[in-house]
Amino acid sequence: MRSEKECKNMDQTKTLVEAVVKGLQEKKGKKIVTVDLSLLAGAICEYMIVCEGNSLTQLSALTDSVWDIVRRDAGEKPLSVDGDRNATWIGMDYGTVIVHIFMPDRRSFYNIENLWADSKITEILDNE
Repeated sequence: MRSEKECKNMDQTKTLVEAVVKGLQEKKGKKIVTVDLSLLAGAICEYMIVCEGNSLTQLSALTDSVWDIVRRDAGEKPLSVDGDRNATWIGMDYGTVIVHIFMPDRRSFYNIENLWADSKITEILDNE
């Protein structure tokens, strides 16, 4: 049975995941995938969220949107953000959740979500 603290942490992580997905959908992120790593021993986080954008400008907008919506809805700021306005891969580390925002060719090359194929992978429908 989970302790009250574990349940509270799970609720916070779920709220964080929902806020990240909302931020990505807000700026029309494509092929959003959540990877639940919470049951894997030695995983680097509880969830990984992967998506792509069609231009460097969109990647920047996706990053800004995630930052703003997570701050507003979950009260969190990333521990770090790797990549910049001209990056083809931007990573946002929220501790329990890591967000990867790719250009399509970089995502295909690294195929990062399939490194964790033994975890639960959920595809989020694209907003049109």
